[in-house]
Amino acid sequence: MPSTPVPLDETDRKILEELSRDARQSVTAIAAAVHVSRAHAYARINRLRDEGVILRFSTVIDPVRAGLQASAYVTLKLQQNTWRELCAQLQAIPAVHHIALVGGNFDVMLLVRAVDTVHLRQVIFEHIQQLPGVVDTQTFLIFEDIDTRA
Repeated sequence: MPSTPVPLDETDRKILEELSRDARQSVTAIAAAVHVSRAHAYARINRLRDEGVILRFSTVIDPVRAGLQASAYVTLKLQQNTWRELCAQLQAIPAVHHIALVGGNFDVMLLVRAVDTVHLRQVIFEHIQQLPGVVDTQTFLIFEDIDTRA
């Protein structure tokens, strides 16, 4: 669903940068880094959550160290008007870590992470390709994965 941008000032952006760097740090530490009071930082963080700028707090993991040794970007071509239903079905597949509706030679790009190549093949052939509305897939294996947020 498209959303409307929320106006952000420099303080909001600094708070978001701090939270992106380490979401486990205290509000007191964030306030000190941003040079505002703890109460002000707390109010800003709550506003950013209420307005949907902050969706959730999560942990960035190393997929290989977490046992997900095979990763791929999988592109999908879809039948027309199947995106909404298909999106919900893709979200139900645990190995699908990211879904993007895109423009170009294909319609959807997925990030799929699996325990090994056998599991990756199973996810693609038995789950993704079998979904109604999927016309074609193309798989791009990931040899090295660098998360710039880490």
